[in-house]
Amino acid sequence: MPDQRDPAPYDALLLLSFGGPEGPDDVVPFLENVTRGRGIPKERLKEVGQHYFLFGGVSPINAQNRALIESLRTDFAQHGLDGLPVYWGNRNWAPYLVDTLREMAADGRRRIAVLATSAYASYSGCRQYRENLADALATLEAEGIEPPRVDKLRHYFNHPGFVRPMVDGVVKSLAELDESVRAGAHLAFTTHSIPTAAADTAGPVEAHGDGGAYVAEHLDVARVIAEAVREETGVAHPWQLVYQSRSGAPHIPWLEPDICDHLEERHAAGVPAVVMVPIGFVSDHMEVLYDLDTEATAKAAELGLPIRRSATVGADPRFAAAVRDLLLERAAAERGLAVERCALGSLGASHDLCPVGCCPARAPRPAAAGADSPYA
Repeated sequence: MPDQRDPAPYDALLLLSFGGPEGPDDVVPFLENVTRGRGIPKERLKEVGQHYFLFGGVSPINAQNRALIESLRTDFAQHGLDGLPVYWGNRNWAPYLVDTLREMAADGRRRIAVLATSAYASYSGCRQYRENLADALATLEAEGIEPPRVDKLRHYFNHPGFVRPMVDGVVKSLAELDESVRAGAHLAFTTHSIPTAAADTAGPVEAHGDGGAYVAEHLDVARVIAEAVREETGVAHPWQLVYQSRSGAPHIPWLEPDICDHLEERHAAGVPAVVMVPIGFVSDHMEVLYDLDTEATAKAAELGLPIRRSATVGADPRFAAAVRDLLLERAAAERGLAVERCALGSLGASHDLCPVGCCPARAPRPAAAGADSPYA
């Protein structure tokens, strides 16, 4: 890249995330935000909220985002970008996206790079965030505030700074297993299950069908990690992509197999141990702590199956460096320069601008930071 320290035209980075409750009184209001428009009774939300109440009503995602922001600021300062501020806004809890964009506009920020805490293509992992951006920008316009321009940084599922920390996590988890079961351990790469219809239409139109870009991207990353683990350990561990955190109606097909069903099947097949590898998640938030560390771990204990769960990237300095790389490559591209994009695996670097028809919603809504954006 011609200049590794020039973020122009960007004058700020926005970390855009899901949000989570920070106390027992927040749980039901948070879930009301998440499920708004679905007509779910409050009593049902209290039942769903039991996952949060087990952890004192606090989701770890907000603390993890704060840690990532500090890691980003440290990395930026070490590489001459300390003048580029980092802001944070959430989809479903404070600090809310619209409030953060309002603050950024008041601070004079006019061109904003956006990093979503979702690495893969899908409606819920990309386009819905873009819809949230469009809604927030429309609110600012309605208030008489000139909205800044927002550009969402590309998917980073195969960036070395995202992948390499996960490789190290798998190697560490394997080393924690008893030597008698270590060599025969299987790797269960986990990600959030989504409806098969949403998976099939994930990514650009040309990627649609049979799991779409969502499944293809996860499979490619799993292959890269499994091969890197083989190179480091000298053992080719069998692996499979599995799913977790299903929340939809039983009659709607979702991606399978579920992690707990997979553990039962692996145990029945005589597998001596399993390492769960949460490649679909940036940090150890509730779906990792409950669905893997609590529910799946309890299932493994019930089966008598030795199990470990490897780490997510979280605030790893290598991930912060990857974000810097994504920001600077996009900045250079926006200035009309040729850029070399880092990407592992067979799929190559993702697009900068989401094309028309990418990860479509069931009911079309305006979405910012894409080819179909109503905002320049």
